[in-house]
Amino acid sequence: MLEREAEQAQLAQAVAALDEGRPAVVSVTGRPGFGHNALLRWTARLAEERSVRVLRVVGSLTERDLRHGAVAQLLTPLGEVAERPLRVLRGDHEPDGLPGLPELLHCARRTPTLVTVEDAQWLDAASLHWLQALVRRLSTGISLALLIGRTGLDPHGPDWPADAAPAAPLTRHLTVRPLGPRAVSALAEQICGTPCDEAFAAAAAEASQGSPAVLHAALHCFADAGHRPTADHVPQLRTLITGIIGDRAGRALRGLTDEATAVLRALAVAGDLLDFPLVCSLAGLRTVPESRLRVALETAGFTVPDGSYERIRLPVVRDRILEDTPAAERAVLHARAARLAYRAVADDEDIARLLLQAPPIGEPWAVHALRDSSGAALRRGDFARAATYLERALDEPQDPLQRAHLGLDLASAEAAAAPEAADRRLTTLLHAPGEGEPWAQLRIRALDMGLARGDDAWGRRAAAQALATAHGSERDDLIALYWYAVETGPEAADVPTPDVPALPEHPLAAAQAGLRAWQLVTHGRDRDLAAELARRALAAGNAAPVMPRLVAARALWLTDAAPEAEDRLAAIVAELRRRNCPPALARALVLCAELHVRGGRLDAAERAADAAERVLPAASWHPLAAPHLLAVRTVIALETGRHDEARALFDAPTPPGSAYGAYWPYLLFTRARVAADEERPAEAAELFKESGRWLLRRHWVNPIVLPWRSLAARACLTLGDREQAQRLIHEELTLARHWGAPSALGLAHLSAGYLGRREPSAGVRESPLVPRDLRTRLTYAWVLAERATEEVTKGDRAAASRLLTELSRLTATHTSGRLAERIRWLTSRLDEPATPDDATLPEEWAALSPAERQTAELARRGLGNRQIAQRLAVSRRTVELRLSSTYKKLHITSRKELRARSLPTERDVTDAV
Repeated sequence: MLEREAEQAQLAQAVAALDEGRPAVVSVTGRPGFGHNALLRWTARLAEERSVRVLRVVGSLTERDLRHGAVAQLLTPLGEVAERPLRVLRGDHEPDGLPGLPELLHCARRTPTLVTVEDAQWLDAASLHWLQALVRRLSTGISLALLIGRTGLDPHGPDWPADAAPAAPLTRHLTVRPLGPRAVSALAEQICGTPCDEAFAAAAAEASQGSPAVLHAALHCFADAGHRPTADHVPQLRTLITGIIGDRAGRALRGLTDEATAVLRALAVAGDLLDFPLVCSLAGLRTVPESRLRVALETAGFTVPDGSYERIRLPVVRDRILEDTPAAERAVLHARAARLAYRAVADDEDIARLLLQAPPIGEPWAVHALRDSSGAALRRGDFARAATYLERALDEPQDPLQRAHLGLDLASAEAAAAPEAADRRLTTLLHAPGEGEPWAQLRIRALDMGLARGDDAWGRRAAAQALATAHGSERDDLIALYWYAVETGPEAADVPTPDVPALPEHPLAAAQAGLRAWQLVTHGRDRDLAAELARRALAAGNAAPVMPRLVAARALWLTDAAPEAEDRLAAIVAELRRRNCPPALARALVLCAELHVRGGRLDAAERAADAAERVLPAASWHPLAAPHLLAVRTVIALETGRHDEARALFDAPTPPGSAYGAYWPYLLFTRARVAADEERPAEAAELFKESGRWLLRRHWVNPIVLPWRSLAARACLTLGDREQAQRLIHEELTLARHWGAPSALGLAHLSAGYLGRREPSAGVRESPLVPRDLRTRLTYAWVLAERATEEVTKGDRAAASRLLTELSRLTATHTSGRLAERIRWLTSRLDEPATPDDATLPEEWAALSPAERQTAELARRGLGNRQIAQRLAVSRRTVELRLSSTYKKLHITSRKELRARSLPTERDVTDAV
């Protein structure tokens, strides 16, 4: 009876008034489990202590239809006085008048009497009529108090005792309130036997809605499990409370009227969408006033008001209501609710959620709502939900072409949620037998999407099979897509299918032009024609398949038309976002990220890579396409100084089959860069060359695709293999001249500056081929940085200054974090006044590599490993490896010995401090 003192006081007054001959009618109302019946029992015990006769009635669901069942319970304790009326009530015929009522009133005049009626909401109609008559006959001199306990779901209305009372002062209404945290704390301490902390009490009160019955049951189970009432055990208590509330709700539902049950079921289906009048309409409510039913549901604890809406109080209660609803009725309710929500202009996705549980509607708006909801789900990355909406849309009646387009959209959504299902669906669509241009476009889109997924081997076979019956523009696009699959797919042991025509030298079809442009770029031939064909493909817009346009955009970028190519690529990305096509959009975004990396715009690159993974999670990428994303992620981590992340990506396993696609060389190239950054030149050289071997097997000789030769040459120089380095640089120079793009030529000439004891700035003087409006090539900028660092280390400040000027021009707007750090260090070094040790290095240092000289110089000046790593934009592990190699070559063991090998006039950092 915690926190029930006010109610107990009023009930005690009603009992005390019986001694004065004053009758009373007290209605005690509360939600199920709030203890209104317990208050009636407490009052009965109090009355018995005061020698008041107590007559008890207990309403029951099982006796709700038993005529005069409650009256019989009330009269039985009166003994002989009530024998005759009880025989009449139990007879087969409807009794005349109100048997037993005069006898009860006569007894009450002689002996104070308390009548308690528990669970009055379950009284049968005849007993209710009898009790109303009793209330009407109460007057001064009759020492009878009637206590009525009930929940809010009284089918006879909440005010029937007051309606029957002859005078308003005769009746009182008591509403039992939920327990607060203080009472919950006391209850928990009483049951568990240990103090309860405030957080636990607050959580228990909130989870149980302050219900004493729920709290008693849950806390006893909680204590039996050996838990203590502390905050860290709140999850276990919540689990117990949820189960208990669900069980109690299930029992309470069985006692509802038909109207209340129907409205609760409608609320469980659509209460979050429809206001209460519409919910009542959905439930088919006709006889009970809405306001009365609303109050009853709230009082019973099933719902809470929310303006014109009524909300089911707890999710577990909603679940039990739906479980209790027959499946057929539940489906019909969802269908009717969807129609009402559509007419009420509800959100498409809210309508779609209703349609998921409904049978086919047979109306066009249902398909539109489901399709639009799928697009919304795709945009927020909920791929499984998007696929579910489209699968439901396919249940609706529609024409074959519309159904096929829905299947295509479903395959697009399944590419992330169920890739294998998407592949099977695309294969089915590719063999759709429909005739005409719309069907031809559908088949091309299906093949294009499959290739966007990355399954080039499948695309090659599918395109070859489809060509057998294709004609016109469909045939042209199939030829292009076939050769796209050949160019980007696994190396095939067999020769190309003889029935597939080769690409024309100067194709007119847009898709073929895009593929031909890419072929010219990879083979390093006819840069002007490649640019012209790429522009032709991109100008076609969405009339051409996506994947040929993506390779056209890449080809145009590699002809040094970077701004135009990026604008075209941005248009493709916008188009694919509108079309909600995750596979193709992810491929377009990762291409954007790659081009941003090449241009040194690492923030933009990371945003594009993040967007690609949101559109299509990494786990859903096809093994042949996954290395592209992994390579881009690795180089971003490397360039932003996240060396541990770059190393983790280097070591990350790749999906089986990844090593057979066109993007494997990109990943090898990136891994080689990580190895070079970590001062593992032998591994770096081998990875660069392995990347090149993969490219050469595809006849991709153009250094603009990947400058693997120049970077492999630098690794070879570090290893002392000057002959191989010269061969690689010479080959890159030759191929770059043949291609003729300023960016390729500039990088090749600059890399050649590493060879020989030539004029150190020759690379810069030969690089006017690089125009000032050219988008930055990150590799080119790093070569400049490394060259400038080497010249600073050797003491050639003039050459270093010229290289730094060129580097600053290229990185004025686009740079990486670690490159910017290197530029700041170079600038600070050149701003220092010249000292003798800047002009001359000890002779022993000639054996060191440029990277080792850079590191050793900083170490002999007193910088720690962390400071050196920050200055050179490398990892601390790399600094440790360089110093270890330096000590070995100089036959020393410490920094002290390293400083001792320097000239006696030098001033190191520690001296300055």
